[in-house]
Amino acid sequence: MPNASLILDRHPRWSAVLFGLLATAGFPPLALWPLALAGVAGFAWLVWRSASWRRAAVLGWLFGVAHFTVANNWIATAFTFQAEMPPSLGWAAVPLLSLYLAIFPAIAGGLAKVLAPKARLAGFAPMLGASWIVGEWLRSWVFTGYAWAPLSLMLVGPYGRPGAALALPLAGTYALSGLLVAFAAWLLALMSGRRWLPAAALATGLLTAMLWPAAAPRQGTLPFTLVQPNLRQVEINDPGTFEARFARIAALSRPRRETPRRLILWPESAIPDYVEPGYPQRYYDEATAGRDPAFARMRIGAAGGEGAMLLAGAVNLRIGASDNYPVATGAYNSIVAIGSGGKIAGRYDKAHLVPYGEYLPMRTILEPFGLSRLVAGTIDFIAGPGPRTVDLGPWGQAGMQICYEIVFSGEVVDRRDRPDYIFNPSNDGWFGSWGPPQHLAQARMRAIEEGLPVLRATTTGISAVIDTRGVVRHHIGKDRAARIDGLVPPAAPPTPFARLGHWLTALWAGVLIAVSLVASRTARR
Repeated sequence: MPNASLILDRHPRWSAVLFGLLATAGFPPLALWPLALAGVAGFAWLVWRSASWRRAAVLGWLFGVAHFTVANNWIATAFTFQAEMPPSLGWAAVPLLSLYLAIFPAIAGGLAKVLAPKARLAGFAPMLGASWIVGEWLRSWVFTGYAWAPLSLMLVGPYGRPGAALALPLAGTYALSGLLVAFAAWLLALMSGRRWLPAAALATGLLTAMLWPAAAPRQGTLPFTLVQPNLRQVEINDPGTFEARFARIAALSRPRRETPRRLILWPESAIPDYVEPGYPQRYYDEATAGRDPAFARMRIGAAGGEGAMLLAGAVNLRIGASDNYPVATGAYNSIVAIGSGGKIAGRYDKAHLVPYGEYLPMRTILEPFGLSRLVAGTIDFIAGPGPRTVDLGPWGQAGMQICYEIVFSGEVVDRRDRPDYIFNPSNDGWFGSWGPPQHLAQARMRAIEEGLPVLRATTTGISAVIDTRGVVRHHIGKDRAARIDGLVPPAAPPTPFARLGHWLTALWAGVLIAVSLVASRTARR
């Protein structure tokens, strides 16, 4: 590819931006993964050809700025629902966030150039893959982490097929991203060396993996009703709609036939009431028109009928004292389990909170600058202790992850107490058009990785029932009020990733480094 190489060498920075844009095309809703693969290959070529690790890092950063700006465009929509911030700020917030996120592709490019400065492209490819694993893993936890849109997201197939993401149990998300980078660079090395037969074999292997049909579904035994009430964000923010909202979601939950047990799944933001007892009365008066929490629980539990266990998103308060006066000092974004008799059978508190969305980091420093307006309300949400399994007796062992918590690979399940399924309620009403399909695809990745079914109930869509192969068994599209009735898909045996977690990620990084060193040494002989 002499002519293409000449163009890239003359304009490496603009080329890095272009390749970052192309790499985003593989993500939902576009799902143009061959185009994205070309973008990743082009990025690998630029880093390999760079004269120093500093230039490689700059190119990685430019690639990341373009890539994350497009991939996270849905964040701009969130500002249209924040009354105290101008909507136009969202279009500045996305590229500003991307300036930070691009540090991690920069780390990948610079690190690969440090570790394999003189390797041929075929030997450089696995080193860049290993470095990408390191960068993506760091992105998942540094400053609480932002794991949205890993590169391997492009390998998730259409709803009825898992795609090449079927390799997740053996690698995990971040390792699969690194293997994808190495694959793209290897393919480019073969093509640039005019080795068409092995290049065609590699491309055919990936195409086959992407089109591989799903295995026949296994049937479960636990009946469920999953509800999508199509609650618009303006409704959720309007207390005057509380009763109409409850009536709509309750109507969608009624039993259609008698069953001795049934699991009912409501989304995040579904319950307007405070259901926990013990708060000062003024909080019940302000939020729920004075409804007693026991009454609220009874009518919620009654919505599903006899034999039902209802899981739904709710807000709980932490009550403290200020000048000997009881006040709410924080809140929890929770899932509560309520039986047909109105009794709370379990609770989960969200652990991975959204910075600048659910709480303001360094509040004492940033609040004087007016940044508290980014966070709705006057108090911050408080992080829960992390993944845990709630024993619901006849309704199974429930793992729970609220909204974007589901995107954090290796952090969604209590490994000491493995659940039967993962419930993922979400409010995707402010996610724009790109956010919901990306969110669903990442939930599918967790199902494949952990070997556990994932049940997603959202306010406006896309709600879905996902089996352990990542296949979407049933779904409700955007902007529809509907329900899904069925049987919870059975769990699979624990996968290698479910057993080893990110030790498996580290193992793959080590394997790619070893392959790079061997390939480079062999090439010098």
